[in-house]
Amino acid sequence: MSAAVFDKIKIPNGIVYDQPTGLFIDNQFVPSIDGSKFDVFSPSDEEKITAVYEAKEADIDVAVAAAKRAFYKGPWARTTPAERARLLHKLADLIEKHAEVMAAIETYDCGKALSLARGDIFAVVGAFRYYAGWADKIHGKVVDVDSTSFNYTKMEPIGVVGQIVPWNFPSVMLANKIAPAIAAGNTVLLKSAEQTPLNALYIGTLVKEAGFPPGVINIVSGIGKIAGAAIASHNDIMKVAFTGSTLVGRAIMHAAADSNIKAVTLELGGKSPNIIFDDANIDKAVEWINFGIFFNCGQVCAAGSRVYVQEGVYDKVVAAFKKRAEQNIIGNPFDEQTFQGAQVSEAQFHRVMSYVESGKEEGATVVTGGERHGSKGYFIKPTIFSDVSTDMKIMREEIFGPVCAISKFTDMEDIIEKANDTVYGLAAAVHTTNLNTAIEAANRIRAGSVWVNTYHGMHWALPFGGFGQSGIGRENGKEAMKAYTEVKTVRISLEN
Repeated sequence: MSAAVFDKIKIPNGIVYDQPTGLFIDNQFVPSIDGSKFDVFSPSDEEKITAVYEAKEADIDVAVAAAKRAFYKGPWARTTPAERARLLHKLADLIEKHAEVMAAIETYDCGKALSLARGDIFAVVGAFRYYAGWADKIHGKVVDVDSTSFNYTKMEPIGVVGQIVPWNFPSVMLANKIAPAIAAGNTVLLKSAEQTPLNALYIGTLVKEAGFPPGVINIVSGIGKIAGAAIASHNDIMKVAFTGSTLVGRAIMHAAADSNIKAVTLELGGKSPNIIFDDANIDKAVEWINFGIFFNCGQVCAAGSRVYVQEGVYDKVVAAFKKRAEQNIIGNPFDEQTFQGAQVSEAQFHRVMSYVESGKEEGATVVTGGERHGSKGYFIKPTIFSDVSTDMKIMREEIFGPVCAISKFTDMEDIIEKANDTVYGLAAAVHTTNLNTAIEAANRIRAGSVWVNTYHGMHWALPFGGFGQSGIGRENGKEAMKAYTEVKTVRISLEN
């Protein structure tokens, strides 16, 4: 173990571990070529955790070369689907073994509550095991077109794929991208978010321990506009997958087109409607709208940030929601009772607070919250605005924080128009005890996921993605495999 690329870290809950700080390339942790680093801070106490090496264009070239070598010339090119499955299962086992350490790292690095971070690591294990099961089930078909030829299709890996993950669910997003790519036989270069690089690097140690050949999975820390841009524009990367803002997604599409016209999947922003009909079970609906917006500090692309309540129960719901939101425990993310931790960074804290001020200035009513919690750490009180009109900034733009806008609706036609009045289309929820109402609303709302009497009902087996400016393609489920395979047609003449 090289002292130059590892740092001994003590997490506030007492866990001590060796944190990789180098770039994980070709199964080794190495310094960046120019030796540059950037600092990593804990958002819950604003203290520096460590510094990690920063990948730049030259480092991306080295990592891509390793992935390309592994794909075309290394043992990975001859690895069977069953062996890929075994390696993915082994990696899942190792992550499960180190789950408590990884949950603590996630909490320290991201600011999220430890109880929620444990759920993230559980989902990481589940995703790797799920796609391990897909590795030997990727196949084409025989196509009968005439009696003079034998025709079949093959599903083949794309090659070197670049993956860029966000800071809100760094480990979950890593698993959702790496697992299907590896199951399909590709090699990977993944860049973590600069705000939350620690668990991605820690997983690198487990990748090597699991027995993956060198170059198959490469993980680097870097700044988006440098390392991310280099991945998106690299001519030896055949596909890029990105989760993050719509603005950056546009830039990645441009870079992909301007380089080698690489395949692109994008999971971008959202402004998701959470709808309560008059006949809903109000107590349960309020629990779900609370969870829908304040889970993970509101830092969720699918957050239910637009709450629409049918006018007959509007006042009752607003009063109950206020009471429920004020019961959320905010603060030390290592406290087992904490639900809402800190925003991920100072920049994100100020961004969210600017939206809070915008809501106040535009005349919305602050039902609760609207201010900082405590004096240290980037904590924001759960914030609810009522009397919000459709043209207000807080109703139209993605805030990515614990801020919710509530508005009334009259009937089905009214709510469908309001729900679909957005450039996004990532998710939505409907709360009702009427099955016909639920099905009609689910069918008419333009969103990639619609939840009924629940929220954030995501699972690694269920495809996830959006309509409109919420992205292109799907992650999770069988559909994710399509993003990491190419279809080849073979036609054999049977004529002499």
